[in-house]
Amino acid sequence: MSVPFFDIGPTHAEIAGEMDRAWHAVLDHRHFIMGERLAAFEAEFAAYCDTAHAIGVANGLDALTLILDGLGIGPGDEVIVPAHTFIATWLAVSRVGARPVPVDCEAATCNIDPAAVGAAVTGRTRAVIAVHLYGMPAAMAPLQQLCTAHGLHLIEDAAQAHGATGQGRRTGSLGIAAGFSFYPTKNLGALGDGGAVVTSDDALAARVRLLRNYGSERKYEHLVAGYNSRLDELQAALLSIKLRQLDRLNDQRRQIATRYQSGLAGLPDVTLPAVPDDYAPVWHLYTIRHPRRDAMMQSLAAAGIQTLIHYPAPPHLQPAYAALGYAAGAFPVAEAIARTTLSLPIWPGMSTEQVDAVIAAVTTAAHQDSNKVKTA
Repeated sequence: MSVPFFDIGPTHAEIAGEMDRAWHAVLDHRHFIMGERLAAFEAEFAAYCDTAHAIGVANGLDALTLILDGLGIGPGDEVIVPAHTFIATWLAVSRVGARPVPVDCEAATCNIDPAAVGAAVTGRTRAVIAVHLYGMPAAMAPLQQLCTAHGLHLIEDAAQAHGATGQGRRTGSLGIAAGFSFYPTKNLGALGDGGAVVTSDDALAARVRLLRNYGSERKYEHLVAGYNSRLDELQAALLSIKLRQLDRLNDQRRQIATRYQSGLAGLPDVTLPAVPDDYAPVWHLYTIRHPRRDAMMQSLAAAGIQTLIHYPAPPHLQPAYAALGYAAGAFPVAEAIARTTLSLPIWPGMSTEQVDAVIAAVTTAAHQDSNKVKTA
């Protein structure tokens, strides 16, 4: 059986009629930017995230950038970030002129290691960005304790964690603010780029609203040098429809992940994701680790199973951040994750037969690899 890495078709087929009606309603209304559909979605998403405010923006990178700018973080400041994450986390820090300061990750969850954060705090540190990577909430309680002790802002990069909970609280409500992405493959995805900032800080919300719209509250009156970063009416209307389905679709992802956890347990040299107690991830990605990841990927491809690598090179080893001066070996856990992680297919609507085909292919590849190692 051929299994694609991701297929958005089943999800869209279920709501095709609603999306079509929403599309025509936006066309008929003839108001495409900063209208009532954006306002409605913002209210709905804020309520979903248990926050006072949601501000729709152009994409997830802008969401993080606007949070940092809204908090007054800029040149001369430092922001602690995970050494293993999609580069957008770091780029947001760079865009406001601050310096990203990486710390290593927990091997079990691939998230930022709270125990490593304290040593990275300096007199220039202003914030910590915790990424809920792959849909797994970061360890926010110890991070909040550390940030409170040092007077730092704790920011969530929730681009992959729509609806996840940690210790009974929704991602988005665990720090001063959170940045979400609505890229089409996200758990809550638009039909193009989109993002949101959520927060319960009234002053920060007002600042982000100002910044996203050219620094303007009234047309042609610009109070600050802002951005053009607005979630459009069509995407907002479609996201409102999808938001009503999010918990159900996340439950489907959890069912698939549970089947993987059971079916792949005990395979030689295969490390499965760890789920801390009181955490409910939403499995944006289901990632395994294997010391000969590339060979595993090739074996699965030969069996018709499409996989991806998230992410093959950590930001500190990317040319974009060579000037920071980090060499290979600086963050050994993050680098080991990058060398060994492999993302398996997971999406709402994935059939049991497809899931079982993935399990069978991984099982075969793992045993074949183990036999090769033993006889080498």
